[in-house]
Amino acid sequence: MLVAVAVAGLVAGVAGLSIAVVAHNRVNQVVEECAEALRRQLKVASGAVDNQALRDLAIVHYDALKEMSGHRSFSLALINAAGDGIVVSSINGRTETRTYAKVVRDGHAIETLSPEEDQALRAARLGKGPVVTMDDPLPDFGGNRTTSAQT
Repeated sequence: MLVAVAVAGLVAGVAGLSIAVVAHNRVNQVVEECAEALRRQLKVASGAVDNQALRDLAIVHYDALKEMSGHRSFSLALINAAGDGIVVSSINGRTETRTYAKVVRDGHAIETLSPEEDQALRAARLGKGPVVTMDDPLPDFGGNRTTSAQT
């Protein structure tokens, strides 16, 4: 019985240590991403960057219609130093194409974004573009402020 308790304690300790290592690595990643975002904002504040020029972009390719045609759809975020810009999405299928444009103000979309559009916007805000995937880990900026439903 004592051996079983000792083994259970050892397993719990190893599991706890593993979780701590994973959490530590994630915290380091988030700290580095925040530091990079602050460095980019300091460049803007110092006047070294034209606030109105489109400077950040990111594109995410994906298969929106789950067809065999591949990753033909895309979402493209274009923003300036103030966080204003657009997200353009093109949903491409074999027989049909739809294009959407959504306004971004202060780094947040006016309309609800799809997960792919949100990933493109977050990547552009972090300067991680031009090409990103849905698997790229990017921090969340507090979600989208929305005023109307997604089109």
